[in-house]
Amino acid sequence: MDKLSVLKEYFGHKGFRSGQEELIDHILAGKDVLGIMPTGAGKSVCYQVPALMLRGVTLVISPLISLMKDQVSALVSAGVSAACINSSLTQEEYADVMYRACRGEFKLIYVAPERLGNSEMSRLSAAVEISMVTIDEAHCVSQWGQDFRPSYVHIAEFIASLPQRPIVSAFTATATDTVRADIIRLLGLREPFTLVTGFDRPNLYFSVIKPQNKYTELRRLLGGLRDKCGIVYCLSRRNVEEVCDKLNADGFSATRYHAGLTDDERRRNQDDFIYDRKRIMVATNAFGMGIDKSDVSFVIHYNMPKNIESYYQEAGRAGRDGSPAQCILLYGASDVRTNNFMIEKSREENDELSDEEKEIMLRLDKERLREMTYYSTTTGCLREFMLRYFGEKAPSYCGNCSSCTEGFEEADITIDAQKIVSCVFRVKQKGRYFGKSMIIDILRGSENEKLRSLGFDELSTYGIMKETPARRVRAELDHLIAGGYLSLSDGEYPVVELSADSAKIVRDRITVTMKLPVEKTEKPRPDGEGYDSDGLFAKLKLLRSRLASEANVPAYIVFSDATLLDMCRLRPANIEEFLAVSGVGRRKAERYGELFCSLIRENSGSEQEEKGLFRNEKYLFNEVLSSRQSAPREWTPEEEAKLSREFAEGVTIADIARAHKRTKGAIKSRLRKMGIIS
Repeated sequence: MDKLSVLKEYFGHKGFRSGQEELIDHILAGKDVLGIMPTGAGKSVCYQVPALMLRGVTLVISPLISLMKDQVSALVSAGVSAACINSSLTQEEYADVMYRACRGEFKLIYVAPERLGNSEMSRLSAAVEISMVTIDEAHCVSQWGQDFRPSYVHIAEFIASLPQRPIVSAFTATATDTVRADIIRLLGLREPFTLVTGFDRPNLYFSVIKPQNKYTELRRLLGGLRDKCGIVYCLSRRNVEEVCDKLNADGFSATRYHAGLTDDERRRNQDDFIYDRKRIMVATNAFGMGIDKSDVSFVIHYNMPKNIESYYQEAGRAGRDGSPAQCILLYGASDVRTNNFMIEKSREENDELSDEEKEIMLRLDKERLREMTYYSTTTGCLREFMLRYFGEKAPSYCGNCSSCTEGFEEADITIDAQKIVSCVFRVKQKGRYFGKSMIIDILRGSENEKLRSLGFDELSTYGIMKETPARRVRAELDHLIAGGYLSLSDGEYPVVELSADSAKIVRDRITVTMKLPVEKTEKPRPDGEGYDSDGLFAKLKLLRSRLASEANVPAYIVFSDATLLDMCRLRPANIEEFLAVSGVGRRKAERYGELFCSLIRENSGSEQEEKGLFRNEKYLFNEVLSSRQSAPREWTPEEEAKLSREFAEGVTIADIARAHKRTKGAIKSRLRKMGIIS
């Protein structure tokens, strides 16, 4: 079969996403490739499709057992012969896999990097033709990446030991220019075709909240997401335990994951989440890399991560099936101190680096933490900030983040800025330096005993912002630091210092403005289930859950939420129509088609169709035609921003067309030109 036939037959898609076809073509031409593609962009298809077309077997080197298990389950369900080799196999299972592998029964074999040097892998490479070696999560090979794995360094040696050098393909979701260069050098890629498809995930809604009480805010957020599944990330094991216990006590279905648990409990808790027995996973960053659960609707960071790479990768575990999803960060100033402490501790405990390398890593980690802090305190577009960090140009308004949708107003804070900088100057005159909290206490006239014992209640700046809420003072102080008018020192306990530009505030008296949030009424985010006008989506999920339980696989292995929504949209009545659903391949159509079509036929009466979201095309055409005179011929930037936001929020094409007084075809055409759909 050709590549498009393979794509439809096994993966159920009619066409490739951005970048996939180019990478596949270069692999099939015998070239090494490096693909930098965001989570959910379809990296696995880029090596799985050519693996099915090449003569021999493809080895996929993957860092986590959970990733291998999910990928192999999905492939086998689609009718592909695949297996994995890792420490989770019993001796009997391992012997059986190796026996069948040496007989050439598998097209894809997933293997942990630690297994590459053993004698069985040498026996395998002598018995079968290894046509391609794929390295997933390739950033793990670089010490400058956020998830360095020493075992990845030996991959190049393994490839060099093979009887014949295979095609080498490497993939990762996040990699700076430095990490990309490391991947090419350390994996020994030969003049690789390198493709960066872009880091934007239009279906993800990004938000930063600075709550007075984090758990209260978390509980409020989860209250509106009770039927959804998602991840809550915490910085420490202690936080994981506390948050998980509180959520369960408050009636939420939550489990936990961190390195302090036994292997058995981690595996059991992970399965509870993947198989939907628990809706919420509370975890440290030890959880998630390679987790292929496609229906994660939200990722909430209870604490700020230590760098943007980690945050974007963790947040990107939401919405992998393309459905709208929320990525929320609960920011608190103490997160910066905690991360600083963890960075220092990590450097001290790392025995694999020289003292010089430790100093370099410390400097890089501190710089990454500063960027993460700037992201958490910016009032600009969050998506633009992240894309710019990864070297992409982006508009300053995305229409799908809290900065763009929840509203900010420009405020003149010149007088407050002068007070804050003057306070830092007065503290310095006394030969002292303090962190942000103490500076705020001085400005607000706190009765803090330490402050009074040191005589800082006698400063001229003591209490000069007494009427200003502490949250407002902190926001303004963060803004001055981000703008370079003040600076924050390194170390476990950073202190506020004057900068070269501080004089511009107190001497030159420049005007200083910043965006402050407008008071707003909380509105629930749409869930993307607009097609479920007659409860069909819920019924399809129940059928999927039963089938998954019978097969002992996660529900999304049967079909993703996005595929179920497409069934609601297309309402297939027979197998031929069922094959037109996105995500339905030949094997799954044969196995599940009649069951799902039967359920859809039972719930697709003409009366329901008329009430449903997908109205009669003629009616829609007449409705648009009658208002054609008032419809603008050209798209304005404001209209495009609104269109992007509506589509990301799950509004249907039909409803968007009515709102914009255009045809559905015109809406789809504009979405294609904007690069939102293919």
